[in-house]
Amino acid sequence: MKHSIHIAIAAFSAALSLTTQLAWAQAVAEPRQDLALLKQTAEQFLLTQAKGLPGEVKVTVGAIDPRLKLPVCPVPEAFLPPSSKAWGKTTVGVRCNVPTNWTIYVSAQVRVHGEYIAAAAPLAQGQNIGPGDIATVKGDLTNLPSGVITDASQAIGRTAASTIALGAPLRQDALRNQQAIQQGQAVRIILNGDGFSVSSEARALNNANEGQLTQVRTAAGQVISGIAKLGGIVELAY
Repeated sequence: MKHSIHIAIAAFSAALSLTTQLAWAQAVAEPRQDLALLKQTAEQFLLTQAKGLPGEVKVTVGAIDPRLKLPVCPVPEAFLPPSSKAWGKTTVGVRCNVPTNWTIYVSAQVRVHGEYIAAAAPLAQGQNIGPGDIATVKGDLTNLPSGVITDASQAIGRTAASTIALGAPLRQDALRNQQAIQQGQAVRIILNGDGFSVSSEARALNNANEGQLTQVRTAAGQVISGIAKLGGIVELAY
């Protein structure tokens, strides 16, 4: 009886050893994906996506769980999931299509260090903004509100839509174009064409800020539309 038990134990040990050897051989035969390469793929993808942003771009890709075992992919492909973008805290996906299909998602952060326009003094609602009212500041643009102005020409000549505190970043939606035309005002309409320009008098039918489409009535009673300009001018293109 004891002899039979010893034989059974020996057989079990031999089978276990064989199973372990087969598992080891399989692991050797199936190399695993280099996770560092996946991080590099994600980083390069985000740097490419961020090209053209107004500043110096720095990308940081989060760690990938070292316990993750993926089959080797000859050409891993990075992509942005829906609602993600190469800006601030984000998520980037990396997938393999051939020879096996798998997808992972990695956290990342895209910082953009550049210049933006801020209020050099408190700005009152309706105040016309001049060169002395603004300052150029450097910082991480991804930490600022969306629509922040990065070019002074986008702020000068416009008016504050509401009170703006000293040092606050100027946003596109916080400014409006200066009023150029008032309803009932006598205006000059200028028709520009290829090699010629014709002007005449008219009267504005509505208020309009600079750059807005407005309507005027000519002395002959004709209603026409054009682009409002400062100085009581309405431009028409032929």
